[in-house]
Amino acid sequence: MSIKPSLLALAAALAVPAVPAHADMMFSRVATFAVADNLPKDADAGTATSSEIISASEDGNTLVYSDSPYGGIGFIDITDPKAPKAGGSIKMDGEPTSVVIAGGKVLVAVNTSESKVNPSGQLRVVDIATKAIEASCDLGGQPDSVAVSKDKAWLAVAVENERDEDLNDGALPQMPAGNLKIVALKDGTPDCATIRTVDLTGLAEVAPEDPEPEFVAFNEAGEIAVTLQENNHIAIVDAASGKVTAHFSAGSVALENVDTRKDGALSFTGKVEPTPREPDAVKWLDNDRLAVANEGDWKGGTRGFTVFSRKGEVLYESGPSFEHEIARAGHYPDKRNKKGVELEGLEFAAFGDDKLLFVAAERASVVGVYRIGDADPQFLQLLPSGIGPEGLVAIPQRNLLVTANETDLGEDGLARSHVMIYERTEAPAAYPMILSANDDAGLPIGWGALSGLFADPDKPGTLYAVSDSFYRNAPAIFTVDAARTPALIAAKIFVTRDGAPAQKLDIEGITGDGDGGFWLANEGDAAKLVPHALLHVDGKGAIKEEIGLPVELLAGQTRFGLEGVTAIGDGDDRTLVMAIQREWKDDPKGQVKLLAYKPKSKQWAAVRYPLDKPEGGWMGLSEITAHDGKLYVIERDNQIGNLARTKKLYAVAMDAFKPAPLDGELPVVEKTLVRDLLPDLKAAASGYVLDKVEGFTIDPEGNAFVVTDNDGVDDSSGETLFLRLGNIAAVN
Repeated sequence: MSIKPSLLALAAALAVPAVPAHADMMFSRVATFAVADNLPKDADAGTATSSEIISASEDGNTLVYSDSPYGGIGFIDITDPKAPKAGGSIKMDGEPTSVVIAGGKVLVAVNTSESKVNPSGQLRVVDIATKAIEASCDLGGQPDSVAVSKDKAWLAVAVENERDEDLNDGALPQMPAGNLKIVALKDGTPDCATIRTVDLTGLAEVAPEDPEPEFVAFNEAGEIAVTLQENNHIAIVDAASGKVTAHFSAGSVALENVDTRKDGALSFTGKVEPTPREPDAVKWLDNDRLAVANEGDWKGGTRGFTVFSRKGEVLYESGPSFEHEIARAGHYPDKRNKKGVELEGLEFAAFGDDKLLFVAAERASVVGVYRIGDADPQFLQLLPSGIGPEGLVAIPQRNLLVTANETDLGEDGLARSHVMIYERTEAPAAYPMILSANDDAGLPIGWGALSGLFADPDKPGTLYAVSDSFYRNAPAIFTVDAARTPALIAAKIFVTRDGAPAQKLDIEGITGDGDGGFWLANEGDAAKLVPHALLHVDGKGAIKEEIGLPVELLAGQTRFGLEGVTAIGDGDDRTLVMAIQREWKDDPKGQVKLLAYKPKSKQWAAVRYPLDKPEGGWMGLSEITAHDGKLYVIERDNQIGNLARTKKLYAVAMDAFKPAPLDGELPVVEKTLVRDLLPDLKAAASGYVLDKVEGFTIDPEGNAFVVTDNDGVDDSSGETLFLRLGNIAAVN
């Protein structure tokens, strides 16, 4: 019996915002570079690194980025952008905060402060060819952003003298005040004797005595736009004269249809009262318009970007629109949503006849691409980035965009900091691979952390997915139209108990019950009072039956429980087969259980499954699917990036699957490798291997699908890969 989507699902499927036609040139990621690859050979490979602000040489073949944790700058050779090469790094004796290239020189802002109350900094000059530090200028304070004028005559430095966020909750004023430095350049080298200080006090309504310059940018007329983030202000300075020619408040924004609660549920129905924009990055769109990214680092959280006239008139306010695009792609960070997606970086460049604005969302780990014309910015696409995109550089002469992603979670065994490279071509965008429609209220269907897949047995291309415990207050089943590209999440139903979203669930697997409903595998954790259980729900998500695991199994339980469920047989012979993720206390090392349960007779049985030996971390199962006489399982390690070794699809022949009673010796099944998924994962993400291959299914026409779990964008890049492996008969 086919499982039919509701009318809401059909309506939602029609409510997909328009996307650019394939005729538009689009960006796709072509390479990733792990910043740790630039460490010296004698350095500990686990040394924390970062790529924060990034710049490109004039020929577009060399990238240079600031690495604050390492205390240096790094070089990357992108002569072949699809195969970036480590160019080494050099120490700076301080904390590099920003870099920019002028001619053959790298100009590096370095924070040398001994404390917040006694800030200091230097501007250092590095020759690209020799990688030697050739000169240094005293800046008299802690620098942040740097920028070079279009004619290479001037350098601007925002001397922030940043506040102590732990002092009086970061309240201003906190002296000494910041300022703007302007330095004359000759052949890319600053003349330290020409440094001028531009006083920015007395301008802002917020703490006018303590301006905190954050970001600087030049227009074609040699004017500098400088954001005073915590002061919620923007100033315009003429570089030649050093005079402030205009300044204005960044103002406030009130928002509707946003998610404002960190509650394990995605609900875009909240409001934000008028809140200061607190702009971070700024870019001129021409000599009369400028765009700012409203990070809201202190009191803000306005979640968007704004286009101002040079007089301070608001020409465009994105409001929550960009955040909604992010939510539809599964990148919305519910756990960190006090400030929403937190826009921080901007880049602007002309690619042929197209003027493009790139907007980086730090907490969502994506970059939005907008076409800029005389009318409002037009959203084109979303690019997946590493965790915490901070810096961007466009290389239009090579049709390239580069992002620098500052977050390094290597200490926790998670993703490292990466530089990512994108190329603009006439091919359709490669990402997102799956996104959601809007609901009947015109708001995005929120989703993330997809942990299991099931194919409708009668409708090729119709799949069902579940979300795991990250969305603890909104466990859900999603209807996925895999016949579309990208795949479309067309509907969402909540798993409910007594009419309310069910609590204490960690849904990791889904299969059909043959009657329009579903069986769900719930991974337990005794420490959190979450039971290991099978849940039987109807087509509306209401729980009809909860079946706990038998006591003889639970005696050896750990928190790594059910990770998938599938069904074999029909009627009274119907059997549910479940995969346990890792060894329990009663398992031999390197073996896990496949459980069998007959709903009719309520009988339990099991076999043992032999795991590959891990080369790092642990090994386990994350999905199970029955098809055409075989049980297919996903076996994986928990390693990410270049440490990943095992992401494999194995098969167990059903005629050899003979589950035994739990109180006796359990037989060990044999497995056959069907496909190594590492090449697929590397190709889909241009070398950036995601660790959590969580969902796998096969539709009635034999088409195989894989989905990754993005952990709800918690210590994750938020990427979800939806892989189409083709017909299972030809997969291996």
